[in-house]
Amino acid sequence: MAVPLTADQLVAALLAEGVTVDEVLNWRTNNRDAVGAWGPVNGVVIHHTVTGPGDDVVGIVYNGDSSLPGPWAHGCITKDGTVHLVGNGRANHAGGGDQAVLDAVIAESYADYPPPPTEHEGSPGAVDGNARFYGFECENLGDGRDPWPLVQYAAMVRATAAVCRAHGWGPKSAIGHLEWSDWKSDPRGFPMAGFRQDLADCLALPPGRWRVVRVRMTAAPSTTGRTLAWDEG
Repeated sequence: MAVPLTADQLVAALLAEGVTVDEVLNWRTNNRDAVGAWGPVNGVVIHHTVTGPGDDVVGIVYNGDSSLPGPWAHGCITKDGTVHLVGNGRANHAGGGDQAVLDAVIAESYADYPPPPTEHEGSPGAVDGNARFYGFECENLGDGRDPWPLVQYAAMVRATAAVCRAHGWGPKSAIGHLEWSDWKSDPRGFPMAGFRQDLADCLALPPGRWRVVRVRMTAAPSTTGRTLAWDEG
């Protein structure tokens, strides 16, 4: 367990990893702290946004909508690889999830994947993930076909590494939303086991030194039943 990073600490950690940071409006005070706990923190959850090219994805993640107030994450990572900071504190991103998954993340005790979740928001045994995880919403339609540009994927790995390195966590402190809640399918289009392998490579080097040379598309459970071809443009 760890005390959440301050806004200044988060910015410094991200810049040290070499990502492009955009501080959005009043992100430092944009949070849901008034309605629940923020911390102690235990890991990072990766999401996809289910947005298309015409959507103001950063504005949506910052503000939320009528059904769910923002922020929907701490950072929104767009297809150009920019990490837009949209929240500092509790954010509406993880929702309810599985205690067994949280235990495995804290201990970093699992193999390629944490135990399959059996809980979700509102279920009897659900744990409040919004109190325990940082969240990165990553711009993608979430249909299993929308490409993940290499520059975006690299920023996702680096941003996650920034948080993990700042807390002294290893790669198994990062999970996908689908690994936290049995209601969720994100992120679609790449396996989290491969993401964690890339994250491990990043964390093994000094901050800012890692460069993605290939995306690890290892065999893994998939909601689409196939592997997405990568857009390296």
